[in-house]
Amino acid sequence: MTATAAPFGRALCAMITPFTADGELDPDAAGKHAAGLVADGCDGLVLSGTTGESPTTTDAEKSALLRAVRAAVGDGVPIVAGVGSPDTRHTIDLARQAERAGADGLLVVTPYYSRPPQAAVEAHFRRVADATGLPLMLYDIPGRTGTRVEPETLMRLAEHPRVVAVKDCAYDLLGSTKVIGATSLAYYSGCEELNLPLYAVGAAGYVSTVANVAPRQLRAVLDAFDAGDTARAARLNLLNAPLVEAMMASGLPGTVTAKALLDAGPVREPLQPAGRGAADGLREVHEELLRATRGA
Repeated sequence: MTATAAPFGRALCAMITPFTADGELDPDAAGKHAAGLVADGCDGLVLSGTTGESPTTTDAEKSALLRAVRAAVGDGVPIVAGVGSPDTRHTIDLARQAERAGADGLLVVTPYYSRPPQAAVEAHFRRVADATGLPLMLYDIPGRTGTRVEPETLMRLAEHPRVVAVKDCAYDLLGSTKVIGATSLAYYSGCEELNLPLYAVGAAGYVSTVANVAPRQLRAVLDAFDAGDTARAARLNLLNAPLVEAMMASGLPGTVTAKALLDAGPVREPLQPAGRGAADGLREVHEELLRATRGA
């Protein structure tokens, strides 16, 4: 089985937002990191998501980041801009700013904290979709937002011409499989441990935090699967698993673990940097993956 059409590419990185030592946005470092990710196999980039510290960057910083990354990677690399907020009006404003700054698509998370019912969730996404000419990737992550985008809601939203994709962190493989089968929505795994399982049932690819530090290794899994070598895909996926666990299931947010490995400046409060022991452990696991996959 091959994956569905991938409107933003298959292998997308949920990119960190580099800061200077004094905590200011570092556009030059962002551009260099983005160019390196593309050179190492990322088809597209997602900016100002959870990993990009969107809750603590200003609207102006989000636009400046997008412009810097666009200048660094050129027009041929899809850039999806995170514009989600708990406020529909603010989300629409962010969407329009991202369109003006050169985004190719919009990542729109479920409104959080207020926990709107499904009819309100659907209305929110439709309002954002109607506000610009850009395609939307809906971000379903109930563990953070407190609200699931139910499969039936996704099926209705799939009828909107600009709702084209889902970043899936719902941990509901059955529900995701149903929506993949019933719609043309391009599903992107947002949880690295599900990259291969979702891809096997027809997902388009992934949006990954771990790709900040292991872009080639994550992409290699999809490449092996597409080549029909499912045993190799499974083996490479297993090699990636210790780093995925260390970065995403160690009790530290992925933003913190990625920045610890990249030395990409501080994180903004309320996040705190990884301690020395945690950082040393991350580096050990990362280096082991690089050794294990060298030449693979």
